Amino acid sequence: MKIALFGSPGVGKGTYAAKLEAIYHMPHIATGDLFRAEIKQQTELGKKAKEYIDKGALVPDEITTGMLKNRLDKEDCQNGFLLDGFPRTVKQAEALEGITTLDAIINYFADDEVIIQRLSGRRLCKKDGSIYHITNVPPKQENICDKCSGELYQRDDDKPEAIKERLEVYRTQTKPVLEYYE
Repeated sequence: MKIALFGSPGVGKGTYAAKLEAIYHMPHIATGDLFRAEIKQQTELGKKAKEYIDKGALVPDEITTGMLKNRLDKEDCQNGFLLDGFPRTVKQAEALEGITTLDAIINYFADDEVIIQRLSGRRLCKKDGSIYHITNVPPKQENICDKCSGELYQRDDDKPEAIKERLEVYRTQTKPVLEYYE
């Protein structure tokens, strides 16, 4: 089954995708994770993507689509996958049709205040990528990962002003994709 998960940043797509991945044994492909891996490796693509991500803007369609196509060509995607964060524009949806077809779309939603609270409180471990929340899932020791003792940090795009920009980008550029699939 080929499924795309929709919803604003911070709505919980990744959380639900992890549960669906375990139940249906299909890869969870989050474009955000793909971008972060490129940024961490300091590739040219990663450097370009970081410029957009830090502003709360979308990475250009050509870069995102090419990267996703390479991922979908891998063997573990042949029997299905969960897309998280793609397609985000009608142009990406049209490009995806040239690569594969979707069987289902799941759309999640939450109020902006909830999204801002969730994302602005999120902290990640620099060593192993574990995710915490300063209120909902705090580490035992402030700013220290419970699993590996790595330092916790806040992503630049998890700061309130960047979150507001991300939500506006979602409303203006991504929501029309749902109409496209209707």
